[in-house]
Amino acid sequence: MALILVVSASFLTASAGKKDKKKKAETVQAVVEQPVEIVTPSDSVSFAAGVAMTNGLIPYLKQQYQFDEVFMDDFIAGFKEALKSGTDPQQKARMAGMQIALMVNDRMLPDAGKDFKGTNDSINATKFQEGFIAALKKDTTHFKQQDAEKFFSERRVVALKKEGADFLAANAKKEGVKTTASGLQYKVLTQGTGAIPTATDEVKVNYEGHLVDGKVFDSSYKRGEPATFKANQVIKGWTEALTMMPVGSKWELYIPYDLAYGERGAGQDIKPYSALIFTVELLDIVKPVVEETKTEKKPSAKPVTSSKKVVKKKK
Repeated sequence: MALILVVSASFLTASAGKKDKKKKAETVQAVVEQPVEIVTPSDSVSFAAGVAMTNGLIPYLKQQYQFDEVFMDDFIAGFKEALKSGTDPQQKARMAGMQIALMVNDRMLPDAGKDFKGTNDSINATKFQEGFIAALKKDTTHFKQQDAEKFFSERRVVALKKEGADFLAANAKKEGVKTTASGLQYKVLTQGTGAIPTATDEVKVNYEGHLVDGKVFDSSYKRGEPATFKANQVIKGWTEALTMMPVGSKWELYIPYDLAYGERGAGQDIKPYSALIFTVELLDIVKPVVEETKTEKKPSAKPVTSSKKVVKKKK
């Protein structure tokens, strides 16, 4: 009896093994594709066009979707599935939803959250997504579109102002830091002995600007040459500082947002309501070049006499 059971078990195992092999063979057969045939000139051009259009695709996928070439088969499967769906509106809507979901996770959510980092209003990913979906469904249980935009904007302003305000409040207590009536803070690193510019003077300076988190956004030192401009043609914090600095001075400026780029910010690095830090070295006051006016020669008052001799007529 035991022998029968063993034989039966062996048979079942062998039978299962054959079935597994058969399934694997079928799977492999399903993956094998027919070789591409190019017969006509149109086939050649069409195939070449397809190849040519992939130029730069892989770097794009890696940058935009953090694509890993290990999963190329999955990418191709998705590509083929999308091609088969053609113009089916339901399938197109589904694919659009997937694309927007990637955009939300990779760009929109991180961008919305970075301004609230370290605050009590830090962005919760799940609630962000729920709000996003509620708006698409036109569900106004918690917020109408306009109210949500206004509320988010107001809280963002509070968060943006807080970073700079907290920095300046702590910085004002540091040794050597002075604060003017406008709120400008400065620290004298080197006290010059030269002339002090007026607001309309042209000055030559070396400088480096960075955010309160230490990121450098501009530097004449890195460019290898000083900058020249009128003292009243820059942000207010600069103008105020320059008109207090003797030539030869090197100061560190701590500028509140309202004396810098205000509620708009500047470029990609300087966000709205950003407090800024500058190291400024006043090299010289540039004197205007006075061009010498050429004096025109005045005409002689005496009559011009002819060089020809006068021949008298004989009587």
